[in-house]
Amino acid sequence: MKSPLLSLPGAVPAEGVDEGVAAHYGELFREQRALADGTGFVDLSHRGVVTVTGSDRLSWLHLLLTQHLSELPAGQATEALILSANGHIEHHLSLVDDGETVWAHVEPGTQDALIAYLESMKFFYRVEVADRTDDIAVVHLPAGSIAPVPDGVVVRETAHGRDLFLPRTDLETYAEGNGPAAGLLAYEALRVETHRPRLGFETDHRTIPHELGWIGSAVHLQKGCYRGQETVARVQNLGKPPRRLVFLHLDGSEVHLPAAGTPLHLASEGVEGRKLGFVTTAVRHHELGPIALGLVKRNVPVDAGLVAGDTAAAQEVVVEP
Repeated sequence: MKSPLLSLPGAVPAEGVDEGVAAHYGELFREQRALADGTGFVDLSHRGVVTVTGSDRLSWLHLLLTQHLSELPAGQATEALILSANGHIEHHLSLVDDGETVWAHVEPGTQDALIAYLESMKFFYRVEVADRTDDIAVVHLPAGSIAPVPDGVVVRETAHGRDLFLPRTDLETYAEGNGPAAGLLAYEALRVETHRPRLGFETDHRTIPHELGWIGSAVHLQKGCYRGQETVARVQNLGKPPRRLVFLHLDGSEVHLPAAGTPLHLASEGVEGRKLGFVTTAVRHHELGPIALGLVKRNVPVDAGLVAGDTAAAQEVVVEP
């Protein structure tokens, strides 16, 4: 779905899964600094929006998701995963309950598969699942923002900012009064800086929650059964995940950022050495320069210098080995 805010001056469309919103509006670092200062907003209207209503909504979702939801207070933001039977991550939901409805936004294009799974698990529970993507747009306000929230708009507030579930018809009007707009590249740079994984970027078909540090924030360890719980419990109690998320400081002299999937090797062995992992997201940050997230094998020494293709990369620990 193409955002009407692509008509704003300087807007350059994002590509790939983020197609439909602006990558930037012509001044990438200015947009980043604005968000870091708590001003402006980010158009996330390409994300899927799913709601669950009905008196059983929280107890039902509690059974299906990795998060403890049965007693979730109204207005408290949280996040949750849906895992496969083998414990691999299939869906990530950023959600909040407003007292009558659970609102969740999800990665672009994943809402259909998510809804199909939820519908298949309704059984006798008093719940209704709806795709609200066509009529609700997600808008992100950065931490510290004092921008007003229109009456009746559901808000999901976290340490990183507020997500508004805004009627799509109000998107242009809201943008006119609450700029400047910041593009998705600015939002992604701050996401990488704060080590926040993203489904489909830091995950592949075999990713488990422990590898990304989602234990606690998206996975509750003291709740009842859910699909994939056996893997979570086994890794938590008996072992370690095979890979771990790392934060990378990249060589700033390189013109190009390493693409997602670029192999990571020990700097001492170079590109001919063993592949130890890969880059997941690389960005240019207004203060830190080129930075990235990556997945490496758990036993890679935490002080080892790495190379991402031909680019030197110094690692910081995100998930302990």
